[in-house]
Amino acid sequence: MAQCHTPGTVDRPAGAARRVVVLGGSGFVGRHVAAAVRASGAEPLLVSRRPLGDGPDRSFPMDLAGDGPDGLARLLDTERPYAVVNAAGAAWSRVPETMDRGNHLLVETLLSALATAAWRPRLVQLGSIFEYAPPAPGTTLDERAPLRPTTPYGWSKLRGTRAVLAATEAGRADAVVLRLSNAIGAGTPASSLLGRVATQLHAADAGEEAEVHVSPLLASRDFVDVRDVAAAALAAASLPAAGQVVNIGRGEAVPVRAMVERLIAASGRRARIIEGDVAGVRPQSGLEWIQVETGTARRLLGWTPRHSLDSSVRELWHAATGRAAEESSS
Repeated sequence: MAQCHTPGTVDRPAGAARRVVVLGGSGFVGRHVAAAVRASGAEPLLVSRRPLGDGPDRSFPMDLAGDGPDGLARLLDTERPYAVVNAAGAAWSRVPETMDRGNHLLVETLLSALATAAWRPRLVQLGSIFEYAPPAPGTTLDERAPLRPTTPYGWSKLRGTRAVLAATEAGRADAVVLRLSNAIGAGTPASSLLGRVATQLHAADAGEEAEVHVSPLLASRDFVDVRDVAAAALAAASLPAAGQVVNIGRGEAVPVRAMVERLIAASGRRARIIEGDVAGVRPQSGLEWIQVETGTARRLLGWTPRHSLDSSVRELWHAATGRAAEESSS
């Protein structure tokens, strides 16, 4: 990779095309990474398990965890991208094997593809803040914090991160890991807390008070706009030094109750919050206080979050409104 970079620009290996392979290109974060790549003047190449519909970008259906590394290795050698952003993976699931397949086995297959290919792009691996041990309330979580996940999801993400860092140390990959806090914005999954709130708000009859059923809102989390996450991934593609781990968040712990109330306000709906046991909701993670130290991201990536939380929830609501309209007309 190049020896220096300016935030917002991309330094590429000699002969690299202005292309970025986005794994998980059909997903929540992947779509925003693709948009950021496109806005930078580069071309995103979207890889996902299922073929994508009509869109502005070329797409390549692949099941890395199931089919192995050969297809991706051929794509890298043919397209010669300057970076691969791994925005694929499994969200929280009741089946630990599902999370390990999506967050560890898939990463091992990706690393095999990078080792097999003659072309060597930068890998930006998107990890999770849930790889850390629970911090004490009031403290800030930095990259030196102990790694002791409290959930199968956190362990699956940590195994993926460790595989990436080991491959980089051994010279089999050129990679940077971004550990993300709670990303929100347009396309926030319906399975997440704010995604479920948006669904319940839409389900209420017009003019009536919505009942929003949630688990007890006790945690404070560091929420970051998914557009800022995408900008961080693009900046990491040109970071001179490989093997770095960088935490990505806004740098403030916000009560989840306040975020739910923000979303209700953005919706313009009348709603009553009802706390209690909710079927199908993920168990407590142990990280009930999250405030991310952002100094490393500023220093290494030249990155700071640009979007306000009010902007994030407005984008979330507008996208959810469009999704609800599509579902009702289908």
